[in-house]
Amino acid sequence: MNVNIWSFAEKSIDPSKLMNLYQIAGWWEEREEKDIKEMLNQGASVGAWNGDQLIGFARAISDGKFRAYVEDVVVHREFQSVGIGANLVANLLHELSDIDVISLFCDEDLIPFYEKNNFKHSKSQFVMHRK
Repeated sequence: MNVNIWSFAEKSIDPSKLMNLYQIAGWWEEREEKDIKEMLNQGASVGAWNGDQLIGFARAISDGKFRAYVEDVVVHREFQSVGIGANLVANLLHELSDIDVISLFCDEDLIPFYEKNNFKHSKSQFVMHRK
């Protein structure tokens, strides 16, 4: 397996390939290709590639200076547990190296995964959503 990780600026991501990756992961069935294309043109993102196959993806939204929020870290199930996810996050953090605070939400079982990239678990903050 020859996996390469590139930023979106280095290798653009076809929205249909990302949509396929989301579907394999069971994510975001309601998202449409045109909206994914618009999303890809904003913020920082990185893709993991096995040849021409997109097998991993991570993105962040940011104000460009003070804050960024990591979203959508996903790895194709056939390629999980070999370090691709950790490399995606590390490469995304490199893209965000000028940002003061980078945050994310995750399930409790993923805390050790993100701690490998120096994220700290905060027990004093609460997650609130409005939809």
